Amino acid sequence: MSAPLTDPATLRQPLWLRLGGQLRNLAPFVTLIALILLFSLLSPSFATLGNLSNILQQVSITAIIAVGLTYVILCAEIDLSVASVANAAGILLAFFTLQDASVNIANIPLPGPLAMLLALAGAMALGAVTAFGVTWIGIPSFIMTLAMLQIGNGIGALLVRGQIAYNVPDLIVALGSGSIGPVPWIVLVAALVLLVGHLVLTYTRFGRYVYMVGGNREAAEHSGVAVKAVVAAVMMISALCSGIAGMLGVAYFGSAQQNQFDNYLLDAISAVVVGGTSLFGGQGGIGNTIVGVLVLGVLNNGLDHIRMDSFLKILIRGLVLLMALVINVYAQRLRSQRRGVG
Repeated sequence: MSAPLTDPATLRQPLWLRLGGQLRNLAPFVTLIALILLFSLLSPSFATLGNLSNILQQVSITAIIAVGLTYVILCAEIDLSVASVANAAGILLAFFTLQDASVNIANIPLPGPLAMLLALAGAMALGAVTAFGVTWIGIPSFIMTLAMLQIGNGIGALLVRGQIAYNVPDLIVALGSGSIGPVPWIVLVAALVLLVGHLVLTYTRFGRYVYMVGGNREAAEHSGVAVKAVVAAVMMISALCSGIAGMLGVAYFGSAQQNQFDNYLLDAISAVVVGGTSLFGGQGGIGNTIVGVLVLGVLNNGLDHIRMDSFLKILIRGLVLLMALVINVYAQRLRSQRRGVG
């Protein structure tokens, strides 16, 4: 993580380097505040408690997937299979749940808890294959997870064969589409996943190892860190988060079908990068991801409130992501210069 502005070594550096070192953290937060103010002025219906609940509900699935992706990117790796793993987990859950006779799928109905365990186990199995390919065979994570993206989509297509399944276990229905009072359960689950992800990264030895591996892999190895084990673990964590998101997602959408989560790959990566976690590893965290998720959620929701042209909306999202990438790279350069000055 970036050194605090009050750190003695930091205070000896030029002011522009000190402020630049915090650019990755400050820019997303300033962007979030600016978007909230802008849309509040442009649309009276934006700044309401009801709409806040809508935004949080809309970003919950992205947030859960982004937690696992944050761990991966902190290790200077990438996981392009998160959306297909989520889709496979959701379809597996429906495949092991009794469907109506109108649904033409030759599935295997099982008790709800067992169906949930098997769906999660399927996601973890995909993560294990990814981890093995990246750490033991040595396939770059970009290529390995690109292959797993196809495999995950293939599993989903094979199970539903173009059909749409609607039934999932009652617990998943409650968590994915129910609420406790005015608060949707899916928001609470996302908050819990974010909290656990933050606590593990911040207060455990494993969390320190994640930052060490992403910051300097050779130094981590010389310090006795089992780098391959850490990378394998973050790939498994990413698959676990995708599996949870996939199961909740089918209840949130009301159905399980092919390619249902395709948009979540870009959304999750955007949330992590826009929030300020470094693509080069070792910098950032769950706090950054929370801000990134909220920036995207407020942007999408706000553009809908001001009735922005849907095609222009896609362009604006792309420009926001491009700006985040520029800041990410620029912040990395400033970090290198700070090391040289320090």
